[in-house]
Amino acid sequence: MHISWIEPVQLVEFELRQRREEGVDADALLSSWTELRQRSTADELRAAAQRYLTILYTDEHAYAAPVHEPSELSAILQLSPVSSAPQAVSAVNETRVADCILGGWRGRAAGCLLGKPIEKIPRQGIREVLSSNNTWPLTDYITEHGITEEIQKKYTWNRHGGRESLRENIVCMMEDDDLNYTMLNLHVLETFGDSFTTEHVLESWLNLMPVMTTFTAERVAYVNALNGLRPPATAVQRNPYREWIGAQIRADMWGWVSPGDPLRAVELAFRDARLSHVGNGIYGEMFAAAALSAAFSAQSVTEVVETALRFVPSESRLAHAVRFALSLPQREPTWEGAVDRLYEKFGGYHWVHAVNNAALVAAALLYGAGDYERSICNVVMGGWDTDSNGATVGSIVGTLNGASALPDKWTAPLKDRIRSSMKGFDNASFTDLAARTVRLMKFGHR
Repeated sequence: MHISWIEPVQLVEFELRQRREEGVDADALLSSWTELRQRSTADELRAAAQRYLTILYTDEHAYAAPVHEPSELSAILQLSPVSSAPQAVSAVNETRVADCILGGWRGRAAGCLLGKPIEKIPRQGIREVLSSNNTWPLTDYITEHGITEEIQKKYTWNRHGGRESLRENIVCMMEDDDLNYTMLNLHVLETFGDSFTTEHVLESWLNLMPVMTTFTAERVAYVNALNGLRPPATAVQRNPYREWIGAQIRADMWGWVSPGDPLRAVELAFRDARLSHVGNGIYGEMFAAAALSAAFSAQSVTEVVETALRFVPSESRLAHAVRFALSLPQREPTWEGAVDRLYEKFGGYHWVHAVNNAALVAAALLYGAGDYERSICNVVMGGWDTDSNGATVGSIVGTLNGASALPDKWTAPLKDRIRSSMKGFDNASFTDLAARTVRLMKFGHR
């Protein structure tokens, strides 16, 4: 039986790749592993992988954070631009916050649903699929009407609810991890309050969330917890996905309950992220949480991105990627040209890594200029993690504009309903989830 994301061979190969991205010299191990791969049977390679994992995680080769990419909150903030200026709490229109929160929930769901059918299809494949039935560039939910049989065989819909997310099949928001974690973090705050710990988050995972609804770093952290490890060890042991996008998709609740106070948002996000991520994986969640907090009072998406970037270590790869995205509108007049530049710069990362996807999210926000439809369609057409990026961009722009400004074309098909395998959340309504979120909000307290 093959269980994705925790198979030993898969873990070794992604770990060696992760080490190179962190700037660690793993050439000798990579060379010996490549030689083994060429001459070993499947069973021999699996046994060898267990030995390599022991070497990688228990001796002098064990993971060590780069100095400029720390994983402790105090060090993160010390190396971030926010450390050079006092944190100000922005004035928030408290009469509008309920509309912003509902806009965030609905915007996140619609953006996720848009990208769901084509998750895992590469950028060029997305264009080929959509061009085949004249729906490129995107302006609506994806449909398979008019797509040739040849194209459908070449590119299959995402097996996790992809077909159910096609325009003609939508009856509500399908289950997706990008929304499960948002609901789970609502449970964390309702149960433990804003003084919750990382252990409280873990307890909520184990109580509410089936393990096979988790992926990459979250699945590893879940299994590590079942094997007796506790945070932050859950984020490191046999976890080559520790800087992937998984933490970033869990950020929304922390920003929503901290309107105009991004420092509070990132502090909450950090406690969540450290369960499964380190370094740039943590920064991805902090960046998204700060962006959502800023969205309540910002005058533009540029202000949102620039504010969020203040909470990321300046010399980290994620900060460099977001700054690169910020520079694009001055150099590339078209969205396709901007995405070309992003792929040239960051295409070497896995399609669900935090660094490249954070850059794509930032660029989509900038080129979308606050227009909900243009923003989510741009980011989904950009490829990589289409549903996660659609969700994050949709949430930020939905929060910025409010539910009353979101087009019915995107929100009405959801019928105010979401499916989930998590206890207590199946068939929840976005109206109710938003109302519960509003009750947890805290305004500027610093």
